[in-house]
Amino acid sequence: MPTNAAKNLYGKTVLITGASSGIGRSCAFEFAHTSPQSIKLILTARRADRLHDISKQITSELGDGVKIHAVRLDVSEPDEVSRFWQDLPEDFKSVDVLVNNAGFMSGYERAPEIPNQVIEDVWATNVTGLIQMTQEFLKIAKGRSEGGKGDVIMLGSIAGREAYPGGSIYCASKAAVRAFTEALRKELIDTRIRVITVDPGQVLTEFTVIRNKGDKASADKVYE
Repeated sequence: MPTNAAKNLYGKTVLITGASSGIGRSCAFEFAHTSPQSIKLILTARRADRLHDISKQITSELGDGVKIHAVRLDVSEPDEVSRFWQDLPEDFKSVDVLVNNAGFMSGYERAPEIPNQVIEDVWATNVTGLIQMTQEFLKIAKGRSEGGKGDVIMLGSIAGREAYPGGSIYCASKAAVRAFTEALRKELIDTRIRVITVDPGQVLTEFTVIRNKGDKASADKVYE
């Protein structure tokens, strides 16, 4: 017998950014397994090969009830984001749920030693990219009847609540996401568009390996 979650997701289209690994990858499998009879998944990330493998695995496990559109997308590139939404296949255009998961951090430098490129890349991915993806989604969600309908899920972090040394730029980016989300929730209070925030603590993913510039031994020590 289908669960309430399965019924709510039946026939829906879910878009996940940063779906190639970690929390984003897990979200893809969770949505697929929750509503395996009829759901559409749009999986995006910079690593297209990973998305292809995930798509094959989901199809192998669950069959054709889960329709998947996997496409390379770097949310830090505004023009790329705009083209992505314009080029969505017709049967995937009506996105019901947006999972803003894509995120990035590199290094542990403290001010004033933080490289300008890191500042730009983190902000472009974690903040500007998230906002642009949300705005494009809202054009669809607000166009629905009765004032609009849809769900936006923001992957924040406890780092946006409790800052720590060596993480000032990352913490600032997640605090910005938190502020944007709170304002957005108030702006959409008269609609049926729900804005949801998830603020994880430490999660064992490739995020820390990337932050340690590929040094897995150093990354593993973070979790000890």
